[in-house]
Amino acid sequence: MSKGEQQWIIPDGYIPPVSSGQLQSHESVCVLNLSQEEVTVTVNVFFEDREPLLGMTAAVPPQRTRHIRTASLNAGGEHIPVGVPYAMEVIGSAPVYVQYSRLDATQAENALMSVMAFPVK
Repeated sequence: MSKGEQQWIIPDGYIPPVSSGQLQSHESVCVLNLSQEEVTVTVNVFFEDREPLLGMTAAVPPQRTRHIRTASLNAGGEHIPVGVPYAMEVIGSAPVYVQYSRLDATQAENALMSVMAFPVK
């Protein structure tokens, strides 16, 4: 029996445009692969007022975790813009677990948010 799901939804993405202090504002998609095979995850990004960025990929080795900074993803040289709300669909080539985290360091009082993505069954 496979553990995890192949499709996950993250409705609230946002890369904070500024940082203060020593920490850099960022967000990550954290993927856990419990299988014996490498899994390719495809990230599709959807916006309110522009065309989606589709087909951004990352590999997750067998029985490992990978923290993918969303700012590092690109589709045809295009990156997710900072300061723009968006949503993500994460699709694994095999079942995985997906968590989303955001570090907002725009103020001296940093905020860290981390939630499980919504699994599509």
